[in-house]
Amino acid sequence: MTQLLILCPLIFLAGFVDAIAGGGGLISLNSYQAVGIRDQFALGTNKFSSFLGGTVASINYIRTGNIHVPSLIPSVICALLGSYLGSSVAITLSGRAFNLIMLIATPIVALLVFFKKDYSKHKESEKSLAVYIILGALIGLVVGFYDGFYGPGAGMFMQFGFIMIAGLEVKKACGNSRIVNWASNLAALFNFVRFGFVRYEVAIVCAAFSMLGNFIGSRLAIKKDVKVVRPVMLLVTGLLFVKLILDYTGVTV
Repeated sequence: MTQLLILCPLIFLAGFVDAIAGGGGLISLNSYQAVGIRDQFALGTNKFSSFLGGTVASINYIRTGNIHVPSLIPSVICALLGSYLGSSVAITLSGRAFNLIMLIATPIVALLVFFKKDYSKHKESEKSLAVYIILGALIGLVVGFYDGFYGPGAGMFMQFGFIMIAGLEVKKACGNSRIVNWASNLAALFNFVRFGFVRYEVAIVCAAFSMLGNFIGSRLAIKKDVKVVRPVMLLVTGLLFVKLILDYTGVTV
């Protein structure tokens, strides 16, 4: 019960952030770790709640037409493959090795969040259908592998890719990245469920809060920019990174 009291508001916040700018996994995965759900169980439980939350955000973006189909379809297909391969690699790692990777990766992703520019005025560039297909497939494969292997910040990386590489305007990039991230979550979740790495008693409750956060966040993102997201992500990531250091060094507080 104490775990859920701590987790539920953080998972809501993660879903809210993820639906707007990506990177909600920075909050959710580290939150599961912080309350004592370790290693592959943290990954699997996080994928369960993120998948259901991402379903809500994806429906909102599709319903309002904020997607780019030519780059979306190949990206989804390749994200499924990349995420499955990435999660297969993650499952073979030892707990201590996984924790060390998180210690290295978390501040790197946090720095990318810190230096992320405001793309609110970015305009969509015109490319041929073949180019959109190739770029969409590349984004899906690379970021999908990362999402299956580690996860936090994957939606943000996809959003970067669709804006800076594929050249989409912001809202369509948000819609594409949410749907592709949803697909990669599905592929990774299949692996974690198959190997029994999901704490369902926690994941089901947290999924409800993730869905609520994704619903509110996607609605706000479609209507307007939300400036508070980045500083909140940085604050929570910094606090949880300290927790990871304490865990790795064996210091108890």
